[in-house]
Amino acid sequence: MANYQLSNIQPGLTFTQDGICNILVWAPLAQSVNILLTDTGKKIELNAGEHGYWQLSTTEVQHGDLYKVVLNNEKQLPDPASRAQPQGVHGPSQVIDVNGFKWTDNQWANPALEQYLIYELHTGTFSPEGTFAGITEKLQYLKELGITAIEIMPVAQFPGNRNWGYDGVFPYAVQNSYGGPAGLMELVDACHKKGLAVILDVVYNHVGPEGNYLNEFGQYFTDKYNTPWGNAINFDDAHCDEVRNFFKQNVLMWFRDFHVDALRMDAVHAIKDFSPKHILQEIKESVDELMADTGRKHYLIIEFDLNDKRFIDPLPQGYGMDGQWIDEFHHALRVTAGGERNGYYADFSGISDLAKAYRDAYVYDGQYSPHRQKKFGTKTDNPGQQFVVFSQNHDHVGNRLLGERSSVLFSFEMQKLLAGAVMVVPYLPMLFMGEEYAEQNPFQYFVSHTDEDMIAAVRKGRKEEFKAFHAEGEAPDPQSEETFRRSALNWDSIHQQQHKTMLHYYKTLIVLRKQSLALATLNRHQLEVSCDQEQQTLWLHRWEGDEHVYCFMNFSDKVQQLALPADGPALSIILDSADPEFGGQRSTSVRGGEAEVILPESIIIYTNQNV
Repeated sequence: MANYQLSNIQPGLTFTQDGICNILVWAPLAQSVNILLTDTGKKIELNAGEHGYWQLSTTEVQHGDLYKVVLNNEKQLPDPASRAQPQGVHGPSQVIDVNGFKWTDNQWANPALEQYLIYELHTGTFSPEGTFAGITEKLQYLKELGITAIEIMPVAQFPGNRNWGYDGVFPYAVQNSYGGPAGLMELVDACHKKGLAVILDVVYNHVGPEGNYLNEFGQYFTDKYNTPWGNAINFDDAHCDEVRNFFKQNVLMWFRDFHVDALRMDAVHAIKDFSPKHILQEIKESVDELMADTGRKHYLIIEFDLNDKRFIDPLPQGYGMDGQWIDEFHHALRVTAGGERNGYYADFSGISDLAKAYRDAYVYDGQYSPHRQKKFGTKTDNPGQQFVVFSQNHDHVGNRLLGERSSVLFSFEMQKLLAGAVMVVPYLPMLFMGEEYAEQNPFQYFVSHTDEDMIAAVRKGRKEEFKAFHAEGEAPDPQSEETFRRSALNWDSIHQQQHKTMLHYYKTLIVLRKQSLALATLNRHQLEVSCDQEQQTLWLHRWEGDEHVYCFMNFSDKVQQLALPADGPALSIILDSADPEFGGQRSTSVRGGEAEVILPESIIIYTNQNV
């Protein structure tokens, strides 16, 4: 490997267009490295290269072959860059030639980010089949709902068949029980055919515990830093160049080989990197190069709770991430709705923080945080499409003791108000699977480890996690298959009247957001917001061109007076969550000539235009 070009190295076994297999394994401490084809027993010796890489180009390996990597003629291990693990995390890897898939999405164009309306789902619990094919069966439903992008929780190979996905140990391999790499390609292709973008959740802040063989190969981790999951991934210590390339190439693989439109990168605040160039910036630069080469558009969205705009500022002054999740909007909204105020909710006072979230994106932008016990955050003027907001997601449902959804915690009317509050934001709205029809089943934390010590550690860890929330009682057993089954969506309930009504309400909200220029244009500067702490009401005004939209929200349990603009044009109601059409109790006797009141736990939206 005399021409050592790190930025072009793809780990693992990959194929050229003419069927030659390029093998590349990073094992800097090994004296010899071989590929063992497990079905035939044939061994293929790799050549030592620079920087600890072992390589070979050969025609002796074919698509579908099972293999293990043999270190020093002793240890037989799965490939860290395996594209498939059909027998699980401890079994042999499988050779995959991605060039053989017949894509039909040549005319697909990834929408502008501001057009994303996101639906987060978990493959194993979204459909009865619990597979990529099961998701495909529901794409017409999602299209009719009105969302424009699905976000799939992590699919990197994890132990067993039940997991949220954040215990993945093979970043390049697609979960076998979901349908493997071919199943994911078929799903992405089908989504594009339906006009839906695909966001894939990936994890670069840690690697799961069971089946994690990375340390057998090289210095993938460093003891310089600790994370909640153990030693940090080595992004800035000795031998970090090869580790950085490993994860950077993983990003490019999802975009190039699987046609994924965007990545959601899990908890990047837990990535420890003090290099002159942060790994996220390096990833962004590589994605920009890929896009220039292919002509396709891709986005990088981060989960990030540090309120540091440097991460989402454009290159070169920032790291160039295209967007981030905003937990603070969720926290302020939940507290305003009457949710608990313990744990990380303790920093939020309610409706005044919600008003600030509408206006400033970050609630904490430099003031003191009692929960963190320090000043926290920076002010941001970044455009609205860089912020993803929600009233619930997998974390804030599943990390409750019992995994209760909003449909169990809040009244029917409050659920509609929460949905309305999200849909009128100058940001990107996201739904969590099932909320659109008020799914009653919980979403609980589940795993399927095979190591008894690991199972015991997970059970203990879940108990410790709930101490900050003063939660009493027993958490459901994460290892139990019943916990997993309990968390699956109940699609039969969608035919019951109350669930049908909620679904109709969500569809109406989504259509309204798309058709209203004032709501669809994510201009944070064309927005006014105020609130009344005593009455627990919030008033939001957004506009674009000649169109003005006024949103009135009543989070209290009492009828409140409305203060319509006195000098403006005539207004008409385009949505009232208390309308009988949506199962509400609004009556004409309450409404008067110009609807001077707003019912408890409801939202009314006015406009001066015909929407």
